[in-house]
Amino acid sequence: MNLKKYLTFTRAGIIEALQFRLSFVVMVAGNLLYLIVVYFLWKAIYASSGTDIVNGMTFTDTLIYLVLATALFNFMEMYTVWEMGRNIQSGKIVLDLLKPMEYRNLLFWSYSGGFVTQFLLTFLPTFIAVSIVTHGAIHLGINILYFIISVVMAIVINYNIDFLVGTVCLYTESIWGINIMKQVVVLLLSGATVPIAFFPDTLKTVVYWLPFQSIYNAPLSILLDAEAEPKAVFTTLGIQLVWCIVMTVLSKAFWKTSLRQITVNGG
Repeated sequence: MNLKKYLTFTRAGIIEALQFRLSFVVMVAGNLLYLIVVYFLWKAIYASSGTDIVNGMTFTDTLIYLVLATALFNFMEMYTVWEMGRNIQSGKIVLDLLKPMEYRNLLFWSYSGGFVTQFLLTFLPTFIAVSIVTHGAIHLGINILYFIISVVMAIVINYNIDFLVGTVCLYTESIWGINIMKQVVVLLLSGATVPIAFFPDTLKTVVYWLPFQSIYNAPLSILLDAEAEPKAVFTTLGIQLVWCIVMTVLSKAFWKTSLRQITVNGG
């Protein structure tokens, strides 16, 4: 693989992202409002529980988890489904398919610059702020390396899920309802809105073997569990790796099969 040509897309994405500073300010303001709501909601939940620890998590643990989950969401969100939907509806998809680069790679690397800017502007400042405010509640050690590896695999899984859903637009030519449903399912079953530790035992067992928890819960559990045994960490990474391979194969196969469905202006 010629990495240089892909990094050109990354550079272009960084330049483009830096041009829209107002959108970044609006996003930060929206996240602050969301986190304020989350703070008071979980404060009330813990106050009504009558105990400092619920499902093995203190209020501080839960808040750190949800704050970092929100930062991870902003960092990893690619809007792939919307982009594919617009391209298919407008017919631009045909021009993209004629380019000397596989469409799946083209779309992924087009968003890679956004990963870099969002990591530097949202996740990293949030991580530093949480570390300072919580007086070192986040353990800094070898878990950081495992966390980075986990996040890379989470990005791959998240992208392939989005690409699978986006491919459905080749059949429906409309993606809004399907994408909203996908977002609800992913955010809930990934642990981004409610930590998986709070799920009922049966649902928790099922969710741990689905690809969704590998997007947010897996990286965060590696990052925040200072006493995690190597076996548990490598099991988590192993499950992520399996889902990386499975989702990549599925999205690629579904895309290849679905290309036969392409119609532009009824043609």
